[in-house]
Amino acid sequence: MAMQALVISADDYAQNAAIDAGILRLIALGKLSATSCLTLSPRWPQAAQQLAQYRSRADVGLHLDFTQYVQPLHMPLAQLIRSSLLRRLPASAVRNSILQQLQRFEDATGHAPDYIDGHQHVHQLPQIRTELVAILQQRYAKEHRPWLRLARPDWKDGVKAGVIRLLGAAALEQAAQQAGIACSQRLLGVYGFGQASSYLPRLQRALDQASDQKGTRGLTNGLVVLMCHPATSEQDDRNDSIQADRRQEYNDLLHYDLEAALASRQLRLLRGTDYFRV
Repeated sequence: MAMQALVISADDYAQNAAIDAGILRLIALGKLSATSCLTLSPRWPQAAQQLAQYRSRADVGLHLDFTQYVQPLHMPLAQLIRSSLLRRLPASAVRNSILQQLQRFEDATGHAPDYIDGHQHVHQLPQIRTELVAILQQRYAKEHRPWLRLARPDWKDGVKAGVIRLLGAAALEQAAQQAGIACSQRLLGVYGFGQASSYLPRLQRALDQASDQKGTRGLTNGLVVLMCHPATSEQDDRNDSIQADRRQEYNDLLHYDLEAALASRQLRLLRGTDYFRV
């Protein structure tokens, strides 16, 4: 049986020191192959310097944000979803925010993002996805365009997964294909936060899903991405509502024999750029 390509990506790099420390440790141990960065965070320039030495070991992406950090177009997620579905977001503000975040990424790292996803999956919302695809097509030569992480969880992963999927995965994929932008296929690792003690079984189940050669609803597996949100316990962040979940994810990933788990399931951990540029 052929090996299934898998990216394990950690979200929210640069949000705080505990998240950054956890992600860097797991990359160093070979347990992550990607991380996406919040470039509007005040700590981003410093965090980018710490990440630079891991460039060859993991893809470094942009975690596109409209809900976490203050900017001209910043609003709670529910309001952002509603406004985008009604096509009431100012297109120029959407475009300027995407350009600002890309520029801050490039200024701090010296290179384009390897891939792009969204904080709370906002990158695939109406209007945002349109501007994002247009900018990527215009800003980067085809061979250097970041790949896109589709937020397309399996339907059987619950209501939250279904809602995320319905907010624009298919539309983003279609627009990206027309623009010559590569996309991952399936997104695993979606669950309801507040269940920190149950992460290890969820991780094992996600790896089982990744190895399922049938994919989901007739899709070929393509590149499968397992999303996670690890952080160490070295810092308390009262503004982080999922801090306990982050710590449990980190602890389980740190102590889990991931190499054996991948081998037993015929999974190959790699960077998305290595998958798409073969």
